[in-house]
Amino acid sequence: MATPVKRYIPEGSDPNIEKFINCLMHGGKKSTARRIFWDAVEAMKKRTKEAPLEVFQKALLNVTPLVEVRPKRVGGAVYQVPTEVNPKRQQSLSVRWLIGAARARKGARMAERLALELLDAAGNQGGAVKKKEDLQRMAQANKAFAHLAK
Repeated sequence: MATPVKRYIPEGSDPNIEKFINCLMHGGKKSTARRIFWDAVEAMKKRTKEAPLEVFQKALLNVTPLVEVRPKRVGGAVYQVPTEVNPKRQQSLSVRWLIGAARARKGARMAERLALELLDAAGNQGGAVKKKEDLQRMAQANKAFAHLAK
């Protein structure tokens, strides 16, 4: 398997923020996604005394899964086998869950919903953290099948 090519990240920008903005983007409208993200940062600034980018990093860290279950077929039966998640997938899942939970909220602009979800995730609450906890609970329940993992 070929090693992935490292992408150019604009000067003074965090790769996590750029990745988040790219995942937030809809229909190739990066400037809109960038505006939504930075509006959410401004909204977080008004709601909390902490630095908003630190809240963002904390939210990403709180949503990052360590284990997940993968289906494995053994003799006609399918078992949910708990496996460790590699770092690239950890980042991908956490970003996807945060954006999905923000989109699932109703009744406000996307920037507001994103700000609220990031603040909730930083405080170990919200839809994205619930998703992570459900996954961990499922992995814990299926720990008996861990010996089937490769």
